[in-house]
Amino acid sequence: MQGYQLTFFTLQNRQHGEMPLGDWLIQEARKLGAGGATLIVASQGFGHERKLHSAHFFELTEQPIEVKMVLSETDTERLFQRLREEKIDDVLYVKAAVEFGRTMSC
Repeated sequence: MQGYQLTFFTLQNRQHGEMPLGDWLIQEARKLGAGGATLIVASQGFGHERKLHSAHFFELTEQPIEVKMVLSETDTERLFQRLREEKIDDVLYVKAAVEFGRTMSC
């Protein structure tokens, strides 16, 4: 199957409504029928403003996170439409064309 691997970069403390943005992205991918999505917690990173973000022992809100998913072209368009509808902007993403599928047991 052809589609896209999407990777979103954000911070643990970034919210959408009452929910962390990373969790919201995972839930939206699930609603779209994605085969899976993964939220990866990082120890350090920096964004377009060049400020270093990292996880500290007492404060994890500045911890960088990455959300990866693989979607069909149609579902990718639907996800970006949802982002526009929800007015979620200023989130760095990478969109790469990929071939994906599931292995079959013999």
